[in-house]
Amino acid sequence: MYQPMPMPQINITILKGEKGDRGERGLQGKFGKTGSIGARGHVGPKGQKGTMGAPGDRCKNHYAAFSVGRKKPLHSNDYYQTLIFDMEFVNLYSHFNMFTGKFYCYVPGIYFFSLNVHTWNQKETYLHIMKNDAEVVILYAQVSDRSIMQSQSLMLELQEQDEVWVRLFKGERENAIFSDEFDTYITFSGYLIKHNAEP
Repeated sequence: MYQPMPMPQINITILKGEKGDRGERGLQGKFGKTGSIGARGHVGPKGQKGTMGAPGDRCKNHYAAFSVGRKKPLHSNDYYQTLIFDMEFVNLYSHFNMFTGKFYCYVPGIYFFSLNVHTWNQKETYLHIMKNDAEVVILYAQVSDRSIMQSQSLMLELQEQDEVWVRLFKGERENAIFSDEFDTYITFSGYLIKHNAEP
């Protein structure tokens, strides 16, 4: 009869070798999910006062507008007359001088102007809108047996210190515009459309 022979027991810890060299670094793994935002930290200490900055540009307004009226009629046949107004509807920053009857440009740019008058029957109506001392446009109505409203408008490019005003022309015929103390028939208006500082 066969009888197995007993195998001897081997202590593996005795056979363990020395520690090997460190291997090369492996490839980078995938990024993990973004974590939640942490709590806000404490307020840090107050910093030192900074140095003073460079001075800024001088502040300028970029608006100009006026609208004035006249309740008195005006006649002229011997000499030119500046049209003076006695009512202020709008006079932003007082750029329109009520004593001289002239708009003074303080903000260079492109302006729109409008003049409205009422003619006088059997009389000529002859005015100019003036820029400084030059006639720019005319408002004219021939002698008629009817009195009607007449208007003139234009745009002008103005430089600082330019003046815009209305002049009653002298002529061979009696030149007049009508108005009365009850209603306002004569108006002159202007406003800035684009100032020169804009691109």
